Amino acid sequence: MKVRAILPLLLTCAIAVLGGGATAPGAFAQDKGTLYPKPLPPLANPDDPTLGAKQLFGRKMLPTAGSPHVIGFYAKGCIAGAEALPITGPTWQVMRLSRNRNWAHPAMVALLERLSARVHRDAGWPGLLIGDMAQPRGGPMITGHASHQIGLDADVWLTPMPNRLLSRNEREEMSAVMMVRRDRLDIDPHAWTPSHLSVIRAAAREPSVERIFVNAAIKKALCREAKGDHSWLWKIRPMYGHDYHFHIRIKCPPGNPQCESQTPPEEKEGCSAGDLAYWFSDAVLHPKPPKVPPKPKPQITLSQLPTDCRQVLAAPDAKTIAMP
Repeated sequence: MKVRAILPLLLTCAIAVLGGGATAPGAFAQDKGTLYPKPLPPLANPDDPTLGAKQLFGRKMLPTAGSPHVIGFYAKGCIAGAEALPITGPTWQVMRLSRNRNWAHPAMVALLERLSARVHRDAGWPGLLIGDMAQPRGGPMITGHASHQIGLDADVWLTPMPNRLLSRNEREEMSAVMMVRRDRLDIDPHAWTPSHLSVIRAAAREPSVERIFVNAAIKKALCREAKGDHSWLWKIRPMYGHDYHFHIRIKCPPGNPQCESQTPPEEKEGCSAGDLAYWFSDAVLHPKPPKVPPKPKPQITLSQLPTDCRQVLAAPDAKTIAMP
């Protein structure tokens, strides 16, 4: 496995995954980053069995050497030999560089490069803005995302890439565009365009893509506006959030026996009123605060991850190489 040396600034600045053990519940497309993240302090007792695994994986700045190897499930696992998506390409740019989350299995890196070229050609977008993928060795993240742990998930902004190179500061400060109407019942017609459908459809038609998560209002718009072939719509799954981006999940790549597959979704469009009723119910759109605040979910510890994730944490860093 080769680590592309396209991150010299990133690897010196992105020390903290949003810096200093932030307690924000998520790291979303609209959450700003920083040019000056604070280093995470050394762990007083890294062998503490009660320590959250996110504290260990969040301190790894480079992947392991060796061939790519996916271990575990999307929400409970890790990855060896991850590859970095270059932070700038002909038809893509990576956002929020301070998070250091542009790592994935090479199959995901290749998909994003291929998809960005396709939407440039077919949808008229200059390219894609890429959000969070995975950490260098996967695993739980200090902020955001229960999944994104095995290098097979990626967030793509629903904001087209500008037709220029964004500065590092812009990549941290620029906000993604909200696609959902204020009443949460449909897309915002001032933000949504036919090209958004083209972009999501192109992603769904990729054979390796298993699911694409979007806000239910976006699913509703896709169902309404799709013409001709609807065979791709079954991959589009409503999910909380995802107002500003869509989330691509690919299948376990061949030759990864330790990768735990997700049960494939039912191959039906999911466009009927009944299919979407839950997502537009009052309980979902206007949830009432619980009478008793829920207890925080316990952190995933290293012992709860697949055994080989210990080896992934302990393995030497991959060496960076110069790009031609």
